[in-house]
Amino acid sequence: MNKPKHIAIVGSGLVGSLMAIYLVKRGYKVSVFERRFDLREHLIAGGRSINMALSNRGIKALEEIGLAAQLKETAIPMNGRMVHDVSGNLVFQPYGKQGQFINSISRAGLNMVLTSEAEKLGAEFFFEHRCASVDFSKTEITFQNHAATTHRSFDIIIGADGAFSAVRGSMQLMDRFEYSQSYIEHGYKEFRIPPGDQGQFLLEKNALHIWPRESFMLIALPNPDATFTCTLFFPFEGDPSFNSLSEPEEFLAFFEKTFPDAVPLMPTLLEDLRDNPTSSLVTIRCYPWWSNNTILIGDAAHGIVPFFGQGMNCGFEDCRILNELLDVHKDDWGIVLPIFQELRKPDADAIAMLAMDNFVEMRDLVADPDFLLRKKIESKLHELFPNKWIPLYSMVTFNENIRYSEALAVGKKQKLIMDDVMKIPDIASTWQSLNFEQLVRRMELA
Repeated sequence: MNKPKHIAIVGSGLVGSLMAIYLVKRGYKVSVFERRFDLREHLIAGGRSINMALSNRGIKALEEIGLAAQLKETAIPMNGRMVHDVSGNLVFQPYGKQGQFINSISRAGLNMVLTSEAEKLGAEFFFEHRCASVDFSKTEITFQNHAATTHRSFDIIIGADGAFSAVRGSMQLMDRFEYSQSYIEHGYKEFRIPPGDQGQFLLEKNALHIWPRESFMLIALPNPDATFTCTLFFPFEGDPSFNSLSEPEEFLAFFEKTFPDAVPLMPTLLEDLRDNPTSSLVTIRCYPWWSNNTILIGDAAHGIVPFFGQGMNCGFEDCRILNELLDVHKDDWGIVLPIFQELRKPDADAIAMLAMDNFVEMRDLVADPDFLLRKKIESKLHELFPNKWIPLYSMVTFNENIRYSEALAVGKKQKLIMDDVMKIPDIASTWQSLNFEQLVRRMELA
């Protein structure tokens, strides 16, 4: 480049701050605009941020910018799911092979590290600047900062401003812009499990805890201070639901009956019920992602529900792939933007579908004997043929070189084969004598 381009990033969240780091390192002048206060100076009230599950795709991006080792120090490895039944019995289900795990990490803590690193490297942040509109023909943003309205032009605009993106909102006024948002019938509310009297973890530290109850579930992720962030995914309407359990006494009685081993660990249950908001869960799809010199990334382009733990990881992968394309095409944004869109759109659609499927798995199936047997057989296949049969969860979570769209396609083939396996009479007692090599050959020919 003869002259560094001036790039505006709208949104200083996880994806916006990471993108700023990548671009500053490339020599660009980067300005980041955020409608909220500076997170580092004004701690946001609790109850609005599900803990993040950092896995290989996100870690690869953090390694590229040199922050992975630092952030892993505050993350807690989770080796699998710890399933709690109604009687309080526990079953541990490993996520993958020995040594494979995902990381529980604080959204706010991670965001502050990324923002500070971007600022240290030279990115300029403008907080309390709301994007009012974007003129794509001029690559110009209209901002509102308190009572003042300003218009600023840039060479490139990147919309990283989340599921309810203002940049995308301006795109939606364009002709032939496709957009959909799909809410699920469940919302979520956060609760807290404090440390024990000696500052110890009151549940197994290195696990994602889950209380599956068919149409709803409670989960708990560990924090470095020995607390757990608990999230109830629960219907808005119906019986039971947030609507039907409107009185604190009813809610407490329901929790005591449904999650009896969790309630004694949650002394602030009713306070959390009162103080923490009930939030909705939405899937966002749109097309195109770019117009002229403006591109959408992260949730602004593809908001997904959190049940595969891939929202942040997918957004980080957006940043990494956009940076790779700039390498390949020597910073020619006119070439890069359409290629990025065509490359990432199928993967975004795939992980959105996989996230919804995993919700059903988590709330309905993890305690089902047939499901557990199916997983046991797949684990054996992976053990015998590690490069030819990789379980869907492992493809998505632990293999950053497999695209989401590829994982979805392979997962569908595996499901058809396993559906047939599970129809075999007495499979529960005979599965170890299966012709595993034949199953893999069928997979290769599918």
